[in-house]
Amino acid sequence: MQTKVFLFFSVFFALSCSKGNNETVALIEKNLELAVEQYKAMDLTVADSLFPRSTKPDGSLMTNKSWWWTSGFYPGSLWYLYEFSGDTAILSAAQKKLKALEKEQYSTYDHDIGFKMLCSYGNAYRITSENSYVPIIVNSAKSLLQRYDSTVRSIRSWDDIGDTAQFKVIIDNMMNLELLFWATHQTGDSIYYYTAVEHANTTLANHFRPDGSSYHLVSYKPQTGEVLYKKTVQGFADSSAWARGQAWGLYGYVVCYRETTDPSYLAIANKIAGLLINHPNLPADKIPYWDFNAPDIPGAKRDASAAAIMASALIELASFTDGNQRKLYLAHATEILKSLSSDVYRAKTGENNNFLLKHSVGHLPANSEVDVPLSYADYYYIEALLRLKKTLK
Repeated sequence: MQTKVFLFFSVFFALSCSKGNNETVALIEKNLELAVEQYKAMDLTVADSLFPRSTKPDGSLMTNKSWWWTSGFYPGSLWYLYEFSGDTAILSAAQKKLKALEKEQYSTYDHDIGFKMLCSYGNAYRITSENSYVPIIVNSAKSLLQRYDSTVRSIRSWDDIGDTAQFKVIIDNMMNLELLFWATHQTGDSIYYYTAVEHANTTLANHFRPDGSSYHLVSYKPQTGEVLYKKTVQGFADSSAWARGQAWGLYGYVVCYRETTDPSYLAIANKIAGLLINHPNLPADKIPYWDFNAPDIPGAKRDASAAAIMASALIELASFTDGNQRKLYLAHATEILKSLSSDVYRAKTGENNNFLLKHSVGHLPANSEVDVPLSYADYYYIEALLRLKKTLK
């Protein structure tokens, strides 16, 4: 009798999970189909040399030129949507934007070349295997190497003209290491891998607090590598947990573990994930406030971009874990994506300047891009939807 009862509940649970998975896949496909239509419409409104960025205070579309740090996200989203749909109009738009980005392979004036070139050209190469993209991405990695300092053992994030007394590194820079790992895979040259690992190790040693939260910026003395100070720029306070910064750290160390299998990287990724999932200030819908320690919670602005990055990172992190931890990560990511796919956060067709997500926060202390759509929110939302779909099938 006990065996029959056990089998009954096992079958019931399996069927329930299967039904739930089917409903989630249907939701994913619905949102990706909407994304295809939005992005085809967006392509008609943007000059070939410009890239959608956000919405201006007057409600009109904000764009940027190729040098701006977010320029790779729109073409990257197009490539993801082409991968999903096979739509030739999406393909044409994606290829057009690559041409506008090509010169950025030689950019050395900031650390964001990984965002710009791997999200765009990297996805293009992964999907098409077009060999002409390879030297462009490798050149991009070479450009990033020029910002590495062997004394600090880090890649410089920000340049202050004329200031040789400090070497600034922000947690966001973890996201550009994937470009270096990619270059080693393609060229066999370990210098890229070595540089990425050095930067990840220095960041791990200096950016994180005991609870797994991270400072936004750490400044080093260039001559010695000594830490000068730790602070925030885009968060509420030096000691607070700026939501998107925590998401960058999580995603970055998941990538580092994937590329190295170093257990210290998996450990910090799990610690950050635990902090974010269990944070007492996380709202019920799983979309974080722009800073977990914002002073005006629960009235503080939400950040859909941080949520999308977290969801995508958690789905990949789940692939490196098992049992209840894997289930927890996938369940939390799924809840985030369901919330982002609701009318509260996701725009209807033709709205929101054709961006998908509403309610992101760029730089609240500077009153820049507050409670608006952002190109990188859409990018990581699309990526997370595709990752979850692949996981559930």
